[in-house]
Parts: sequence; C-alpha cells; structure tokens
Amino acid sequence: MRTNYIQLLMVALLITTLAACSSSKKNYTVMTQTEDNAMVQINTPARYLLLPIQNTSPEAQVLVNTGNADDTAMDIRLAIDSIDYYVPLALPLDGTSFTVDISNLPANALAWEKMEVSDTFDASNTDRFRPIYHHTPLYGWMNDANGLVYKDGEYHLYFQYNPYGTKWGNMHWGHSVSKDLVTWEHLEPAIDRDNMGHIFSGSSVVDTNNDAGFGKDAIVAFYTSASDHNGQIQCLAYSNDNGRTFTKYDGNPILTPHDGLKDFRDPKVFWYAPDNKWVMIVSADKEMRFYSSTDLKDWTYMSAFGEGYGAKPSQFECPDMVELAVDGNPNNKKWALIVNINPGSPFGGSATQYFIGDFDGTNFVCDTDPDDVKWLDWGKDHYATVCFSNTGDRVIGVPWMNNWQYANYTPTTQFRSSNALPRELTLYKEGNDIFMAANVVKETEQLRKESSKTFSFDVNGESQIDQILPTNEGAMELIMTIEPQKVRVAGFELINDLGEKVDIYLDMAELKLVMDRTQSGLIEFGEQSEPHFIENHDNRKTTSINYVNDFALATWAPILKEKEYKLHVFVDISSVEIFLNDGKVAMTNLVFPNSAYNTLRFYANDGTMRVKDFTAYKLGL
Repeated sequence: MRTNYIQLLMVALLITTLAACSSSKKNYTVMTQTEDNAMVQINTPARYLLLPIQNTSPEAQVLVNTGNADDTAMDIRLAIDSIDYYVPLALPLDGTSFTVDISNLPANALAWEKMEVSDTFDASNTDRFRPIYHHTPLYGWMNDANGLVYKDGEYHLYFQYNPYGTKWGNMHWGHSVSKDLVTWEHLEPAIDRDNMGHIFSGSSVVDTNNDAGFGKDAIVAFYTSASDHNGQIQCLAYSNDNGRTFTKYDGNPILTPHDGLKDFRDPKVFWYAPDNKWVMIVSADKEMRFYSSTDLKDWTYMSAFGEGYGAKPSQFECPDMVELAVDGNPNNKKWALIVNINPGSPFGGSATQYFIGDFDGTNFVCDTDPDDVKWLDWGKDHYATVCFSNTGDRVIGVPWMNNWQYANYTPTTQFRSSNALPRELTLYKEGNDIFMAANVVKETEQLRKESSKTFSFDVNGESQIDQILPTNEGAMELIMTIEPQKVRVAGFELINDLGEKVDIYLDMAELKLVMDRTQSGLIEFGEQSEPHFIENHDNRKTTSINYVNDFALATWAPILKEKEYKLHVFVDISSVEIFLNDGKVAMTNLVFPNSAYNTLRFYANDGTMRVKDFTAYKLGL
C-alpha cells in the first residue's frame, strides 16, 4: 500500500507541475508519457526553446522529434532546483511537425516550468572572466580547435563545441571566421552530433583538384565519430558554400582501426606533393598511424610512429605535421610532428610536445632519442595545438587555452574555455639540435589602442610603476628587454588593487624563466588535491601551498645564459602569455584576478638589471 501511495503522490505532483506548464502564456504544452519522460508541444512557432541549465544536475536527454531517423537526442543538464543560465534549442521553422521529447528529468524539476519559447536568444556577455581579445564561444563549452583552414580570404576556426552547456558533451564542430586572425565572427555550428556519435576533432583541406569528387575547391573535413556503439571511427563531410554548412559523406566511416583499438581519433590530412597523394595521421593510443589516399575517401595504412617516444605516460591526441625551413633556409627543411598529450605535462595534465625528423611519404623518422622531449609551450594551459591548412609558406597554430585537470571547473558560467593567441611556427638550430619557435602572429598589432612612452631604466632592489595604463581594463601588451647584471633573480610582478599578482622572472642561478600564479586571484576550484610545495624567488624559501587540481603553481622553462632577454607579454582578463626571444620560449597560463592588474613592480635580487625599451599597450577589439 505504501508503494501505491507514493506512486499516486508522484502522479499528482506531476499533474500539478504539468498543469502549470500548460498555461497559454508559456506557448508550450507538456504532455505526459511517464514519470520522468514527457513530450513538449510548441503552441506558437518560434526559433528556439530556451532551456534552463543547472551545471550540477545529471544529464537529461532532449530530442527534437520530427520522425526522421536522423533525429538525435542531446545530453543536457536541465535545471532541477536552480537555474545557472539558459541555452537555445533550435526548432524547425519550415512547417515540419515535431515535438521536443525529454527523458530522465524528474517530474518536479524546475525546468518543466521555466522553459521559454522565443525568437531570440541574448548571447551578450554576462561573465566577468570573458577575455577581451581572445577567441571564445558566445556561450557553451569549447575545447580543441578543429579543421583549421584558410580559403578566399577567411580563416575558418572550427572547434569542439557543446552548445547545450558549459561542461564537455554533445560534441559538435562550432565555427568562427576571421579575415585577420584577431577579430572573429561567430557562425552556426558547422557539423552537428548525430546518431553515429559525437563529432570529435579533425582537420580540413581545400580540394583544389576535386580529388574527392565533391566539387572543385570544396572544403573537405575529416573528423572522428565517437560513440559507445561504434567506437572511434574516421568520417568525412564536405562543404560547397565556403565552409558554412557541411554534407556528411554517405560512405562513412572512411577508416576504422584494423585492430579494434579504442583510442583512434583526430585525423590530420595534408597533401604530400612528392608522391602526389594525401596523407592522414590518426592518433592511436600512444602512437601516430599514417595512411595514404588519392581520392580522400579510400585510405591505405603506411606506418606508425611514437611508441615509447616522448613524455610518459601519455595519450597521444590531435596530431599535426608540417615541413619548415631551418633558420629560414629553403635548402634545409625538416618535418615537425606535433603531438598533444594527456596526461604527461611537466606541470600536470595536458600539453603539447613535438618531434623533429624526416618524412619520406611513408615513414616519419625522428632525429632524437625516444626519451628526448621538446615542449612547444611551457605553461599549464596550452593544448590541442593544430595548424591552418592552405596558408602557403606560413604555418600558423592555434592552441586550446586550458588544461584537462580543471577544464570543467574554471570559474566561468556563460561560456567555458578560449583559444590562446595564434602563433607562427618556425624552426631554428641551437647547437647540434633543432627546435620549434612559436611566436605570436604579427596581426595582433591591430589590437593596440594606446601606449605608454617607450623608456629604459635600471633596477637595483625594486622599482614600481603605478597605473601601467590609466584606462587599463585588463587587456594589455608589454614589450621589454631585460639585461641581467650579475643578478640572481630579475623580474616583475603584475599586481592589482587587491594585492593579487602574477610573478614573472628570470632565475639566473638556475637558468629558468618562471611564471608564478599562486597569488594571481581565484586559484581554488574543482576537486581538492593533496598539498604540494613550491619555491619562492624571495631568498629561495620553500612555501607549502594547498593546490586545487594543480592550478596554483609556478611554471618554468629552461633558458640559455645570454646578455639580454626580449620579453613579449600579453595580458587579458583571464590569461597571461609570454613569448621570450621571438617565441623560442612560449608560456601560456590562465589567471582569474578579481580586478584588473594595473601596477608593475620590478625587482632585482642580489644584483642589478637593466630594463630597456619598455612599452605598454592597451589592447582591444
């Protein structure tokens, strides 16, 4: 009897809730199916059903049901008892009959009452940590950059995108375009999650010879379709409207792992002219596999590289491979294989490494020993770096600016994650070895709105510059050359009115460039970890600090002993990027200060430093 009573009580509660939702002013009616499943009937045609989201709630399934076999349910964290924000669910406007089917949502959930039908969705910024000049999605979750391609004067930036929440899920290819790598126009998602699976990472090419038969100069995209049912399989889609919309190939999948491997993803395709063929690299657990094709649809296995190479342990992801002239010499070229790994970063979590070697169209042979590790960036928040295709002699990479250790917990609400600034990649020789430099693209100079005077000064002890730029709102560029003069530690602190700071310094005793964000602002979010230890530049004291997902730490890079060091620093609302000596060392870190950094304190411990040609620029779009 008690069970029947509880069931009757739940049904009564459901009827009461649904009756409230049936009000005509809501423009929708909820029709009962079962206790936690219902159909939503839209009474007045509109572009969107606005869904209330609660980040901590479990995922419900939401399906725009037109009766088509391609209709796909999305996993959405609908509000149970509080609302964090809204997301728009696009509705058919072509007269198609449909319902919105929602399952696994409790009958008493707040979402049943608080959905809204609307022709508009306001995506204006409501988040205090949204960057001023870095690319972010208008709303929702973003991770890896995908399918980067240049065509007809536009840079296409596709990216892993969840339009239905700010945690990972519902992988689509989001889409933004730019003519200058600085200002981005947000477009509709280009490739949607479907019944084959999530749309994971991949690449795009311009098919100038119509090798695939989809049309001359079609943009052909390659991506991993991922699901529990199908595993990770490689698929193809093509666009004949300059990358705005894509048609998925009827013959998908075009490639599956021959050995049933679980982790088999992120296809990178490029043209190999000496053999007149296309090459695809696919990340396969802890190695990269190479395939060839002449029509972009049928692929033949060639070779593998990477088992036992690089940082360990690590999962290889998001490959790229480019041929570059060493020190600009066209007669001395090398191939650089970019491998993004997770875990394996020197500071925990995800990072980008690379290998230099030769490629003969079939095999990649690395120049160095398996244990030799080269990092493209020495910060904590640089991952999934891939390069634009079809850019001629320029090689331009775009990283995801986050770390998988805490990506789902960073203190933003409306959106989550951004891209680091685009970097131009080059090779240079140092001693008997070859390295890759990653320098910020010259196009960022367009961001400069006003500047300080250029001046030089000596520091013996410390020297403070108040109000770097009087109208600074958190976005600035600092350029300087530091000449250490028999000094142990030389650097500067970015400080705000609350005393929060980022410490950037040259440790000349240990030959390191360091960025310390342990006091940068908000540093504790996500899951708590055990205490760690850091070293403070002040008298080299050891300080105990309680880390959260290893966010509160100092990252460092090895440097050579030189007479002077050219520093180029970009500061945005929630990030600091350093490019040392034209990108020979790059370091990218997130920060979450509670007010804008507006003061610089230079210091030189146990010696003197000369700061030459210091200039500060206010940046903005």
